[in-house]
Amino acid sequence: MDVISVIRTKRDRGELTDEQIDWVIDAYTRGEVADEQMSALAMAILLNGMNRREIARWTAAMIASGERMDFSSLSRPTADKHSTGGVGDKITLPLAPLVAACGAAVPQLSGRGLGHTGGTLDKLESIPGWRALLSNEEMLSVLDGTGAVICAAGDGLAPADKKLYALRDVTGTVEAIPLIASSIMSKKIAEGTGSLVLDVKVGSGAFMKTIEDARELASTMVGLGTDHGVKTVALLTDMSTPLGLTAGNALEVRESVEVLAGGGPADVVELTVALAREMLDAAGIRDADPAKALADGSAMDVWRRMIAAQGGDPDAQLPVAREQHVVKAPSSGVLTRLDAYDIGVAAWRLGAGRARKEDPVQAGAGIEMHAKPGDTVTEGQPLLTLHTDTPDRFEYALQSLEGSFDIGSGADFTATPVVLERIA
Repeated sequence: MDVISVIRTKRDRGELTDEQIDWVIDAYTRGEVADEQMSALAMAILLNGMNRREIARWTAAMIASGERMDFSSLSRPTADKHSTGGVGDKITLPLAPLVAACGAAVPQLSGRGLGHTGGTLDKLESIPGWRALLSNEEMLSVLDGTGAVICAAGDGLAPADKKLYALRDVTGTVEAIPLIASSIMSKKIAEGTGSLVLDVKVGSGAFMKTIEDARELASTMVGLGTDHGVKTVALLTDMSTPLGLTAGNALEVRESVEVLAGGGPADVVELTVALAREMLDAAGIRDADPAKALADGSAMDVWRRMIAAQGGDPDAQLPVAREQHVVKAPSSGVLTRLDAYDIGVAAWRLGAGRARKEDPVQAGAGIEMHAKPGDTVTEGQPLLTLHTDTPDRFEYALQSLEGSFDIGSGADFTATPVVLERIA
């Protein structure tokens, strides 16, 4: 095999053979194929695509580059969830303990924020003492003892994907649907979960801006899961408006605890319960009611045990930013639009996110939203509160909020459902 022939095959719109795919993934992982050569192949895939067989084999090759986890020793069926990322997307935090409270085991491998999208691990690390990095043995112990674990993926899980993802991030090939799908699914399949529910975001604050692109990505990932023996379902969900009333790390943890306590914003509760029902159904658990588990406190009990098992103090005070700035409504009327991307960029500029993976984040930084689209507002009332430890960030964040919302009449507003489609 030689990498030039592999690149030329895909450049000329040909199909890669199983042998070519196996070889190039293995050779790239070992360093035999250079970054610039894999960049050329990734760009050819972006431009010319892959068929289902190629994507399935590419995914299998990335899984084979590392270890596979095994949860067969658990007494519960396993179910996992993956979100493609958004603004205010704190759903994993209440969802994992909720599904565990209903009888499934939830091995949730999560990531960090990059750019305008938040990261689950960054949010949880605002809890004093909480640890994201667990060994496989520690992960299994927490999962066995509490029913849920949220942690970082180990270096041994799909190392080819880790290397390729970093390359795609700097070569303009992040948007290639075959590479997005195989990246997500290689880690989830190697993780060893028995079933998987995908939350594929659609809208300005998502990577998939159109319903057509989101549907293609979701269908591709559901097909990959099915081909590898993992029962997989996808929900397409709205990300034109931020989820909930907060965007930022400690701010979102507080809101998640409110949901676990039986309150919280209606859209967060609705999506959490919808995903929980899908996960439980996929795991074969059909006699549990996740809405009841939120109301009776059993999900909160699992949350507290899960946080404590990973070194966190569930009773500790969460960080609060030193400085705040209030954005007031310029007129009275109905808030008809609140753009998710603009809110996400502003939260990022306040210190809640990072431009590079190695950048630090501020635990208390972010944005509180005092109204959502459809709400009536009056001139001068607080619309947004910006939080940061470094007040010189306010001006930069406010620039991204210019044109981020509209206030009009009720006739100008049409509600968008949280769940747009289901693909199975």
